[in-house]
Amino acid sequence: MLKYIAKRLAYAVLVLLGVSLIIYCLTRLMPIDFVKNKVTAVQTSGATVSQDMVDAMYASYGLQEDAGIVEIFQGYLNWLGDLVRGDLGTSFKYGIPVAEKISMHMGTSFVVALIAAIFEFMIAIPLGITAATHQYSFRDYLVTVLVMIGISLPAFFFGNVLKSFFSMQLGWFPSSGLVDATKDYTGIAWVADYARHVFIPILTVVVLSVGSRMRMTRTNMLEVLNSDYIRTARAKGLQEKAVINKHAFRNTLIPLVTSMAGLLPSLFSGAIITEQVFDLPGIGNIALQAMNAGDIPFIMGYNMFLAILSVIGILLADLMYAVVDPRVKLE
Repeated sequence: MLKYIAKRLAYAVLVLLGVSLIIYCLTRLMPIDFVKNKVTAVQTSGATVSQDMVDAMYASYGLQEDAGIVEIFQGYLNWLGDLVRGDLGTSFKYGIPVAEKISMHMGTSFVVALIAAIFEFMIAIPLGITAATHQYSFRDYLVTVLVMIGISLPAFFFGNVLKSFFSMQLGWFPSSGLVDATKDYTGIAWVADYARHVFIPILTVVVLSVGSRMRMTRTNMLEVLNSDYIRTARAKGLQEKAVINKHAFRNTLIPLVTSMAGLLPSLFSGAIITEQVFDLPGIGNIALQAMNAGDIPFIMGYNMFLAILSVIGILLADLMYAVVDPRVKLE
């Protein structure tokens, strides 16, 4: 086990090096130039910006307009060296370290994503199983319709529909933000106000994501139920409940564990469109604003942060295989 983990960590380092190079190259191709736009805005207001300051901002990331291959590679090495030391750089747009900005807004995205993921699994897996065990029945068709609705609806459309109904028409929940700025809640009252604000965003994420998880569970369950060992278990006289829960569902977990490899980065990446619709100060919303402004340090640091989480998520999913399936041997 330890040998396997060490080998996978070594591969992960190589993968992250490749990802860092791709991120840096793509960032250089961005059509938006934050430094140039900032300088133009400052000069329009009547102030002056020294050329040395502009050159220093470009040079810190090797992004000079006249930079050659040597300067570009040196800029990449400088950024990579800072990354190894845990320094993601300083955001152009926000003026603070990227790591600090991410930590400030990561909590909001994490809470929404974690609660939504819990409800997603609680709803999708039982519905997927019951649809598979009652194939071509009314409940199977009902689950199929729910799957199609969840997959087809755009996040911005469905979010605005829920906001219009629950907030504008019924007035049950706030339409945006995390807390009521006009109130000074503490303790339980603050938690209740926070829950009211995030209810519709969480509902939006759950409804839109539960469909694909139900479809995956149903498909895998049907495949397992048609296996020879399931027919053997039924022929031995086992109760249908034991066949489903003990034999079929355990093997259905293997593809579900594979899909959970992306769960870790999704908890911290933020639901960009949902956060935009409900004006939540999550990391997805902040990252979108940084990208629109051409904030190079934040874009590179944020994407590298997600790449690291993705590698960790894949490693954890591989380790979970040995838990759900004893036949899997990690060597």
